[in-house]
Amino acid sequence: MFEQTAGSHVVELLKAWNVDHIYGMPGDSINELMEELRKEEQIRFIQIRHEETGALAASAYSKLTGKIGVCLSIAGPGAVHLQNGLYDAKKDKTPMLAIIGQVSSDLVGTDSFQELKMESLFEEATVYNRRVQKAEQLPDMLNQAIRTAYAESGPAVLIVSDDLFGTKIKRDKALTSPAYAKPHIRAAEEDLQSALKLLQAAKKPVILAGKGAAGGTAQVLAFAEKLKAPLIASFPAKGLIPDDHPHNLGQLGQLGTDPAEQAMKETDLLILAGTAFPYRDYLPDDVPAIQIDVDSKAIGKYYPVLVGLVGELAPAAAWLTAHLEDKEDVFLLKYQEKRKEWHDTLHSDMSKETERLQPQHVIAEVQAILEQDAVVSLDVGSVTLWAARYLQLTQQRLVVSAWLGTMGCGLPGAIAGKLAYPDKQVVSLLGDGGFSMGMQDYVTAVKYGLPMILVVFNNQKIQLIEHEQEEMGHKATETELANIDFAAFAHACGGEGYTAKTRSELRDVLAKAKVSRKPVVIDAYVEDSAPPS
Repeated sequence: MFEQTAGSHVVELLKAWNVDHIYGMPGDSINELMEELRKEEQIRFIQIRHEETGALAASAYSKLTGKIGVCLSIAGPGAVHLQNGLYDAKKDKTPMLAIIGQVSSDLVGTDSFQELKMESLFEEATVYNRRVQKAEQLPDMLNQAIRTAYAESGPAVLIVSDDLFGTKIKRDKALTSPAYAKPHIRAAEEDLQSALKLLQAAKKPVILAGKGAAGGTAQVLAFAEKLKAPLIASFPAKGLIPDDHPHNLGQLGQLGTDPAEQAMKETDLLILAGTAFPYRDYLPDDVPAIQIDVDSKAIGKYYPVLVGLVGELAPAAAWLTAHLEDKEDVFLLKYQEKRKEWHDTLHSDMSKETERLQPQHVIAEVQAILEQDAVVSLDVGSVTLWAARYLQLTQQRLVVSAWLGTMGCGLPGAIAGKLAYPDKQVVSLLGDGGFSMGMQDYVTAVKYGLPMILVVFNNQKIQLIEHEQEEMGHKATETELANIDFAAFAHACGGEGYTAKTRSELRDVLAKAKVSRKPVVIDAYVEDSAPPS
């Protein structure tokens, strides 16, 4: 029998789960755990300046790697700040763990300083949400929290009074294990045969692929090529489905392309591949549909499907490819020509010289210095629309707050990207509104020596919302932003900052940023242009 603190058990188990860093801010309800982390060399503590940054970074890290992202906060205000990142992980279905301190166990329920009823606070935002009552429970509940996060692809919260971390517990054997066995789900043969019949009969099939294509891109592309079908990627799948693939028509919806929208109107068979695309207005009115998804609850959730294939996308696509007969390519050739015309238009937009810097010019210049295996962290706002249309990703990884769509996700995503892949180039595209929501954590990137390029599209307004207000027939209201000298801010934090007001200035500073060993902020003054529609 051996005796050690519950907090030291936590650290050992986190290592066993291959956790190598935690985002957090020290405080008075996690001091005992911080003492255990202080003595630990294999887990890096990343001290953020705002807990929301830590939670969004943990979510982004999980999206990029598939591994659980971990954050830590105190009770009360720190816990409240985590909500945005937890909801982001919940909506984008990615595993995450938040360990949250609580007031001393003998004070719980007495309405003491900084005490909140956190079990209720986190109920909707999580797939696992429990408060540890006794120190002896902590190791096993930690294992269960992480296991559930992986199994249900979402965030887990473990609430622990700080005194429990410091309590010594005796154990002669482990009761649970830090292990998760991932199931491999294959679609039923009879369902595959039903899908095959629909595919063989279709003259104008279209594949809409989502982030379920992760790990199965080759199989999805082979399926599209054998089917002779245009391929459309949901926005979270941008980059997973290479933009330069000849079948790829781009995205669909508000962030989409004309060829993708037109193909959807003309198709006679919709294949939803690893996506439960929720924007019904952009899908066909009434055509047969096949949906492939590992989650049976997603089948038919947003579109009435004739055949549901419950299983992983890669093996289902491979089976269908192997059994398909050769198809005619008339429909595909038509949309490949439309795709070429669309890309010619994009190239013309990006090549056109204007007196003032345009958003698409910024995208073009970033594209020119973007490395093949780069991580691109995208913020939310009009910059999302510009990137969706003009940024071409092939082997790069994109991370964004897709379903929650929270502004301020760009910088946390960049921090997570550099910690996940320290040898890769990390570039973040941000609006001035999104960046200023959490810009205090730029100093976190400086402190930990995380080279990255942060390109701020500075038009001194919340441009997308202004556009929406005017589209509704209203006058723009409270969308103007007081301008910030972001380059000066970067210097004040110990990083590098540059201002670009012309295309040539932007090209010059991007060249400097590419070779810098510091986090670089580029304050790109762009013309106030309506976002693409």
